[in-house]
Amino acid sequence: MTMEKMPAEPPKRRSAKPAAEKDAGDRKRNVRPAAEKDAGDRKRNVRPAANKDAGDRKRNLRPAAEKDAGDRKRNVRPAARTFAGGQKRNVKPAAKNAARQAAEEPVRLNKYIANSGVCARREADELIKDGYITVNGIKVTEMGHKVKLSDTVEYKGKKLVPGKKVYILLNKPKGYVTTVKDPHADATVLDLVKDATTERIYTVGRLDKSTTGVLLLTNDGDLAGKLTHPSYGARKIYHVFTDKDVTRHDMEAIVGGVTLEDGTISADAISYPDMEDHTQVGLEIHSGQNRVVRRVFEKLGYHVRKLDRVSFAGLTKKNLQRGHWRHLTDKEVSMLKRGIYK
Repeated sequence: MTMEKMPAEPPKRRSAKPAAEKDAGDRKRNVRPAAEKDAGDRKRNVRPAANKDAGDRKRNLRPAAEKDAGDRKRNVRPAARTFAGGQKRNVKPAAKNAARQAAEEPVRLNKYIANSGVCARREADELIKDGYITVNGIKVTEMGHKVKLSDTVEYKGKKLVPGKKVYILLNKPKGYVTTVKDPHADATVLDLVKDATTERIYTVGRLDKSTTGVLLLTNDGDLAGKLTHPSYGARKIYHVFTDKDVTRHDMEAIVGGVTLEDGTISADAISYPDMEDHTQVGLEIHSGQNRVVRRVFEKLGYHVRKLDRVSFAGLTKKNLQRGHWRHLTDKEVSMLKRGIYK
């Protein structure tokens, strides 16, 4: 008996449907709840996270900031105090040692005298030579003698003490002498600067009684020696008023050199400040000899009616009225010490 092959049963569609439904349901159940869950999670997670983060930020940042600030306060201030204290503990002994070494290091006697405000070094040599200086009660006339700051140095019985450096610029008026003491003078330039300092100061170079203009006073003997020595080239500019016209021939002679009793003097430059008035000349010279400008013109047959120094070593009387004074600026002092006045 032949058996017919039964056709295969078609696949049941109900399984597909449920599958589809299941998928859809699953999708519904999975997607929607997932979405809801995600949304809820997002809500639950994000908001609390945000809240937590905000809270954490509030709780963490503020205390952190406060802690950092506190730490900074606790750490920086004691550190600063410790560092400052360390500096004090380290610097003070060093400063004391340096001061002690400086006190023990001998210096030349003429420098000691100059730094005491009595006079410049060259003049101090004369005081030593003439026997006006004693060291620890013993008269010293030896050039090059050295002393310590702990020694007792006296000038005419008065103890000398080196002081702080003072630099004063004066626009000298007529009628004042530049010597420290002159029994025949009615007034000295020190009378004009008596309120400027309590240190003993003296003039750098000299201007005669009738000459006006720029004058420097100090107790710095080293600087004074440099500015007054011709080899250092500290130039001076004068405004000269004569009794008659100065010829160009004589101006050339002054630049070429005029022979005086103490040597030949030549000017660095000379010109007419006013081309309409040849009785006036501007003269630049570096010689520091006494009354040198007046003597040069007198040698050539001129009488100097008026003489005004308008510049000395680069210092001028700008904005400084006659008879007034001022302290030099730090920049001006530095320029003088470095020789930038040349």
